Amino acid sequence: MLFDREIPRTRLGSRFNRVWASVTVSSLGDGMKFVALPLLAAQLTSDPRQIAMVSLAEQLPWLLLGLPSGVLADRFDRRRILWLVDAARALLVGMLAVAVAAGIVAIPLLTLVAFLLGCGQTLYSGAWAGMVPALVAPGALTRANARLQASSLIIDTLAGTPLGAVLFGIAAALPFIVDSLSFATAAVLVFILRGNFEPRSQAASKMWTTLRRDTTEGIRWLWRQHLLRRLCLTSGITNLVSGGLIAILVLYARQTLGLSNLGFALLVASFALGGVAGATSTPRLTAHFGAPRLLKLTTAGTAIAAAIAGTATSGPIAGMGIAAYGTANLAWNVTAVSLRQSLVPAELLGRVAMAYQMVIGSGTALGAVAAGFTAHAFGLRAPFYAGAVLLFAASLISTRSSEKTGLPFPSGTAVTSGAGHTTRSS
Repeated sequence: MLFDREIPRTRLGSRFNRVWASVTVSSLGDGMKFVALPLLAAQLTSDPRQIAMVSLAEQLPWLLLGLPSGVLADRFDRRRILWLVDAARALLVGMLAVAVAAGIVAIPLLTLVAFLLGCGQTLYSGAWAGMVPALVAPGALTRANARLQASSLIIDTLAGTPLGAVLFGIAAALPFIVDSLSFATAAVLVFILRGNFEPRSQAASKMWTTLRRDTTEGIRWLWRQHLLRRLCLTSGITNLVSGGLIAILVLYARQTLGLSNLGFALLVASFALGGVAGATSTPRLTAHFGAPRLLKLTTAGTAIAAAIAGTATSGPIAGMGIAAYGTANLAWNVTAVSLRQSLVPAELLGRVAMAYQMVIGSGTALGAVAAGFTAHAFGLRAPFYAGAVLLFAASLISTRSSEKTGLPFPSGTAVTSGAGHTTRSS
């Protein structure tokens, strides 16, 4: 039987549950913003290039701040970084809500806000990289990451995006007001979290002259790890495709499929529906297939799903393709993130994770630009077809990695021998 293996259970603990609650609460507002931001951009312009620029602005900070944020996370209290960033984002989104309500928002302002939110996300991700391993036992990493991603998808995309579309229809500022409140709540929940999340001594944290050395150390460590290097490259390709499809999805839903704002939100929600299935089943899928084979199958699965979504002639068919994409994508992510967390030393987690994330964020940014210009030149289906080809190429990279590299795993992930990629916190 496919799911007849016992998965070891390790208590996740109250501290993890508090962080889980923080991520979940914040995800509700995030889901609303995720659908409201492109709807607002599409209300201001119908040019796919300008809409893609808003998406690019949100991803650009990965290139500028990715590595420094990893260094900061390896020097300072990660808990403090998380709540300070969420507090700042609550203020920023609140100011955007005021601008939208006042009717003074325009594409340049929207692009600036997207850039600043991207800066916050980059700093947040650097600190987040070391949080889960500090909260749970090694044997619980896969289950903890699966729970985080599944619950985030349920609240963010299944609940947040349809609700965001409905609230946007009532008043364009409403989704941003809720997002601001969710950031503030998340900041409070992390602020009251007890424990020491500072990976280095206070003296070491003041040695700013070693910034370049620390950054280089993280990059070199990642580069020397054959498996993580290939996973990073595969993630970069898949995020290039995902970033491109997200950037033009609102126009694809409206102009090609003839969907309403709510129809667009339901397309996004279909990704979450598949993603929840993928995330929650990952521990058992890993136990049955083995992680190398699972990485191979899920990467190829995203290629097929992108092609299905691109050839769709109706919303339900496109939704099925996007749901399948979510299933494969989240299963890949949970496996890859858990593997990275188990391999990287605690004192290097921030730097290595952000070097990894910089590649991913760069792929997402380039994908947004490429999709915008591709859609403008060849039509809104073209990015889906091009993405399917790139994802198939990524599956070959994943296959080669699986065949040539033995995969070590944290204890308790129930990986079978011989068998065989946000939430915003990943």
